[in-house]
Amino acid sequence: MAIRIERFRCVQVPKSDGESVRRALVEAGALQRDAVILKDTDYLYLPVKHGIRIEDSFPDLSVEVQYREFERRIEPSFEEILGFTPSYEVIGDIAIIDADDDDDAERIADAILLMHRNVRTVLAALTDVHGEFRIRDFRVIAGKPDTETVHKEYGCRYEVDLARVYFTPRLATERKRIADKVRENDVVVDMFAGVGPFSILIAKSAGYVIAIDKNPVAIEYLERNARLNSVNNIKIICGDVRDVSKDLRCTADHIIMNLPHSAHEFLDPALTIIKPGGVIHYYDIRPEDDLFEGAQETIERAAEMRGMTAHLLDQRVVRSYSPHQYNVALDVAICPIFSQKIE
Repeated sequence: MAIRIERFRCVQVPKSDGESVRRALVEAGALQRDAVILKDTDYLYLPVKHGIRIEDSFPDLSVEVQYREFERRIEPSFEEILGFTPSYEVIGDIAIIDADDDDDAERIADAILLMHRNVRTVLAALTDVHGEFRIRDFRVIAGKPDTETVHKEYGCRYEVDLARVYFTPRLATERKRIADKVRENDVVVDMFAGVGPFSILIAKSAGYVIAIDKNPVAIEYLERNARLNSVNNIKIICGDVRDVSKDLRCTADHIIMNLPHSAHEFLDPALTIIKPGGVIHYYDIRPEDDLFEGAQETIERAAEMRGMTAHLLDQRVVRSYSPHQYNVALDVAICPIFSQKIE
């Protein structure tokens, strides 16, 4: 790590107010966090990122704004350390890499621990998602030998053991998108809930959530996470949705079908659970030359066989899944066969 002297605008605050002002600057993304905060007998001097005008961003903040020179800690880049930028994801305080070569894996792990002070464990994914419970096999490359962590996302916290349950942070934006569509009296059924990242965030705005998963370990974490996030308007069911759907007939205003490799196999129970006019949020893995049409036709055929119609409301690419394949989402309203199209 290198140190250089750089001039920043800063706010001068009495020491007694320093922590509250620092926190406000951090939450607004305004604090220059790699610069060392200055202090004297009475005041702290908090450096502000270039281009941010404190007077505009914090009109009610009664502080003096001035210029000072600060020590700035310059972290090396991955390019400087490794000669390339590795592919990895961070879940809580665990980083996951895909590396076939042991030497590369160890070098990448050491670089990640250096670059991310909050990461305490680096895992190498040995397999893709597999098996009935959609888990991956891992090997600990560096750091604490543990696969359990707490991941924070949109104000929620999720306890998760990555070796025993499925979890990905790459759907965070998608989870928030669905939560924003749900109204306060809606009933939402999450057919493949896992540890609850859809269910718990949605429960913050829904009337009631029914979260289903057949993995008993995922259910254990889901129950923990409901308590951790003070969510009470949720019913948690351990079982196969095909077995419980008859007890949930015409229950849901929204259904989450986040099982992209095989959601099509569960359309019949979904159509049992959905209310007339309800919306199914359907996820699929699709080739780049047929992103949406094939998935839409699958839903329409399943609905027609049940005397229903499926009206596409929205479609989007969620993320790249593999070369030439994409994780896509379709929002589809389900209505009786003679109903008018929902706009």
